[in-house]
Amino acid sequence: MTAYVSALDMFSVGIGPSSSHTVGPMRAALDFAALLDERDLLGDVRRISCTLYGSLGATGIGHGTPDAIIAGLAGLHPETCDPDAVHGAWSTLPRAGAGDAEITLGGTHVIAVTRDDVTFAPFTRLPAHPNAMTLQAWGEDTFPVAEETYYSIGGGFIRREGAGDDIRPDAAEQPLPFSSADAMLALCDERGISIAQLARLNEEAMHPNEVDNGLDTIWAAMMECVRVGLATDGVLPGGLGVTRRAAAIRGKLEEYDRRGEHGRDTSTEWLQAFALAVNEQNASGGRVVTAPTNGAAGIIPAVGHYYLRFIPGASRAGIRDYLLTATAVGSIVKANASISGAEGGCQAEVGSACAMAAAGLCAVLGGTPRQVENAAEIAIEHHLGLTCDPVGGLVQVPCIERNAIASSTAVSAARLALHGDGSHLVTLDTAIETMRQTGFDMSTKYKETSEGGLAVNVIEC
Repeated sequence: MTAYVSALDMFSVGIGPSSSHTVGPMRAALDFAALLDERDLLGDVRRISCTLYGSLGATGIGHGTPDAIIAGLAGLHPETCDPDAVHGAWSTLPRAGAGDAEITLGGTHVIAVTRDDVTFAPFTRLPAHPNAMTLQAWGEDTFPVAEETYYSIGGGFIRREGAGDDIRPDAAEQPLPFSSADAMLALCDERGISIAQLARLNEEAMHPNEVDNGLDTIWAAMMECVRVGLATDGVLPGGLGVTRRAAAIRGKLEEYDRRGEHGRDTSTEWLQAFALAVNEQNASGGRVVTAPTNGAAGIIPAVGHYYLRFIPGASRAGIRDYLLTATAVGSIVKANASISGAEGGCQAEVGSACAMAAAGLCAVLGGTPRQVENAAEIAIEHHLGLTCDPVGGLVQVPCIERNAIASSTAVSAARLALHGDGSHLVTLDTAIETMRQTGFDMSTKYKETSEGGLAVNVIEC
């Protein structure tokens, strides 16, 4: 058994505001259209209906889920689409009986669509995962010609009911599989290699001659997201009236740095500005990189930018090792707990991203595999119990600031781990299992349903 997920899947380019509520449902819709084509059923379809269960039903409108589904049915891919083509794909449709709009299903077959083709069932939770959706294709008869249920399990990964594991598995056999942090460390000891080198050996088996180019492409997308976020101001969509802050903070920090005020160290403030920039882009529905989710997409880019800007000797090779190390840790979390806020609360999203960034930074600062494992454990341990309670069902409050604070925590965890020799009482595997148990015990109202916490105590104006 292996936990390792390729970096090219762990970090995938998509659109905001949510990997589980936007990217995953879009991929499910694409898969459903492809299945209809494979089964030679496209010509029989007159319309498609979709039911969103649990968290998808509760916060789907705020997260743009129905728009993503219609866009996916129409053949748009999250990696390549124009985000503006997704926004409003469902919300601008007519209601049933008020006229029909049309989409081209699977790129070849025109069907009618209305807003009422999407139904919300927030209080129905399917047992396999709280992010569930059922797609039905209808012809002339009263029975669907096809029906599939999908689970959006976090990070844009999806699972089709009855199809086994994730729909996007890594086909190639990995030479050094591992399913836990202990197994990962044992392989590093046995081979005398770093965690990044271990990850690279598995990557090269899955993607021969593509690893460096793939990692560079991921980092370029992260850099672009930070750049755009630092240059864009205004008010975020959704009705909460949240003002974008990253650009204004950038201007102040540039002035502080230019004047060199009293030797002021602005590195932490820049780190937080980088994170805000990414998550403001995400909240606006822009193009981001799931890292490992959209809700936590700012942490890994922010810490990577911090490394390049403030660490002497930082390099592109270091960024590759940073991403590979982060991927190894994120893979273990995904396999043994969850990276889905709907399943484990925000500890599963921001906590996981913080652990991945802490591990990656510790590695490029010269940490041993055991110091790297310690850094990841520190980061997760201090996010245990963090709830997912988005105000208004939007990925804005408290999500954007959480990324900024968790970025600082990741740097602190990495540096704290470097002061030790890697030995510590609580192992990363124990912290991950504790996160899984905590998520299982956590009330549903604190897991991306907007039924508790800040979501009900903040007055929406």
